[in-house]
Amino acid sequence: MKKKDLLVMLCAAALLVPFFVCPPVYAWYEAFNAQHGMAMSFIKFAVLSTFGECIGLRITHGVYNRPGFGILPRALVWDILGMGISMAMTVFSSGVPVLLASLGMHDAPAVMSLPLSGRKVLVAGCISVAMNTIFAPVFMTLHKVTDTHIIATGGTLRGFFTPLHMGDILAGLDWHRQWNFVFRKTIPLFWYPAHTVTFLLPGDVRVLFAALLGVVLGLLLAIAAHRK
Repeated sequence: MKKKDLLVMLCAAALLVPFFVCPPVYAWYEAFNAQHGMAMSFIKFAVLSTFGECIGLRITHGVYNRPGFGILPRALVWDILGMGISMAMTVFSSGVPVLLASLGMHDAPAVMSLPLSGRKVLVAGCISVAMNTIFAPVFMTLHKVTDTHIIATGGTLRGFFTPLHMGDILAGLDWHRQWNFVFRKTIPLFWYPAHTVTFLLPGDVRVLFAALLGVVLGLLLAIAAHRK
């Protein structure tokens, strides 16, 4: 392990440990999260998911940042995407149980507030499958588009706010890798079970757990970048 890796680990620990060992800090977090859930989504994804992409860069290129990578534009993108994920989680966690009830599983809306059971896992799994089948491909493609735009404009905030040529970027994407790895493998093999766990958690920690999964997303993107 190199010194820079140890330094990053120490900084991450210094940021996270107070929430676990200092009750007043965690109490403040709970209160602020309850009152400003969308703002917290903004912050969580900007910090954690951008950090995940930095880890991905460390794996692929040996550094956490480099010219043109664009940490600030990536954080800004995750701000926006994080709010979208928070909204999607609210929509699907509310709507899918109602859909299941209309299909005959009448206790589906109520079972999510009960202790862990097989039926609760089933409903959480249905929520995860619906969200990741309908929402995730659009989200992942949009993330790829913004990532391509950031790199093409030099990784600067000024470049980020230049016109985004959506059609040209979409035409130039590696759709074989996007489909064969990102969609066909990561969604059913990782995101379905990962978000099943997410929806089994209390509502006030779901978005935080989803943001932590953004770190894993950085690793997956690094793997995808190395695949032929």
